Amino acid sequence: MADTAARRRPSGRSGSASGRAKKKNSSGGFSKYLAMGSFDVPFLLLVIIILTTGLVMLFSASYTYAYYNEHGDSAYFFKRQLAFAVAGVVFMLLISKIKYEYFKLLAYFAVPVSLVLLVVVLIMPARFGDFHRWIYIGSFSFQPSEIAKLAIIMYCAYGLEKDHNLLIGKTVGRTKISKLIMDYSNGRIAINDSFVKLCWYGAVILVTAVLVYAENHLSGAILICGIGVTMLFLGEVKKHWFALIVIVGVIMVIFFVMNPELLEKYAGSRITAWLNKDYEPLGARWQTNNSLYAIGSGGLFGAGLGNSKQKHLYVSEPQNDFIFSIVCEELGLIGASIILIVFALLVWRGIVIGIHAKDRFGALLSMGIVFQVGMQTILNILVVTDTIPNTGISLPFFSYGGTSLMMLLAEMGIVLSVSRYSRLTKK
Repeated sequence: MADTAARRRPSGRSGSASGRAKKKNSSGGFSKYLAMGSFDVPFLLLVIIILTTGLVMLFSASYTYAYYNEHGDSAYFFKRQLAFAVAGVVFMLLISKIKYEYFKLLAYFAVPVSLVLLVVVLIMPARFGDFHRWIYIGSFSFQPSEIAKLAIIMYCAYGLEKDHNLLIGKTVGRTKISKLIMDYSNGRIAINDSFVKLCWYGAVILVTAVLVYAENHLSGAILICGIGVTMLFLGEVKKHWFALIVIVGVIMVIFFVMNPELLEKYAGSRITAWLNKDYEPLGARWQTNNSLYAIGSGGLFGAGLGNSKQKHLYVSEPQNDFIFSIVCEELGLIGASIILIVFALLVWRGIVIGIHAKDRFGALLSMGIVFQVGMQTILNILVVTDTIPNTGISLPFFSYGGTSLMMLLAEMGIVLSVSRYSRLTKK
């Protein structure tokens, strides 16, 4: 019996090893790309709350304009936005199931692809004046600038993690600052200086911003620069270089505000209209003036949902960049403030997820995405309230636009993917 038992033990161990091998093999394939664990429920709930509120306000703000401009279909913009929202939520949940480490593979191609698209859109004929912002494929259209925002975030998140020690000065270069050396052993040029590396990231950001600006999309260019500077800050670029970037940026802004004639007519006239409140009240300042009327008439509690007067063909295309003025008119200061608080909570929760991410790439990815949402929200409100020139920037999750909404929800999916591996208590 002892011999029999001895013979059985190896067989049992072999069977167990075989079972483990089969189990290991079965976990391969596509499943190895899937994220495990639960995502952050509070972040998802905040996204759904903002998205739902945005859809309700879009319908309220747009039905008059849609009726007169879309063949009597008051729900035209709402139905299209709802379809994009449903598809976007599905897309968001699917992306949240992908291990976010695999987005490093996209980081290699994100910027080159976005730059090609930004060049293509400039070549294509414009359908609305001089605005080269959309690529049309049949009845479908999309904005390359929306793709460029995420491309910059992904590229910087990957690169700033990879080059972190170099950028913060822990890796000692073989050359003096801002010099390149030829590495003959490998037959390539090696960049071993943190300043030169910083210049590379700055060049990528600036080239992208310039191409977006060439579309007659000043706000998009400003946002690209803002995202880039934020990513460099989060990447812990040396403080003196970061301070220099900020100072140069402020000087450039002041210079062009004082000399708007040096910019293209589109951007220059917007700045002139902002500086001179009497400039073309029936032209360049029409939308801004009526936006201020809407905000002022909303008062503390608002006129009530659906009761805006300025949306009746006074605020031009109220479903787009100036939708927040209709929000203020209908929901008042209290309702608008609550919406801004929810936006702030979304940004805060994304930062928390980033802080507790398991690696630097996840942290930069999560925080970069939510900072983009927060920055875009702030810029939109500053435009609507005439605090800065009317540069045409959408309000995330509220303004009409399929490309923007799909990209935003895809980004939210990436943050949810990071949250699956974050070291925080899931609720």
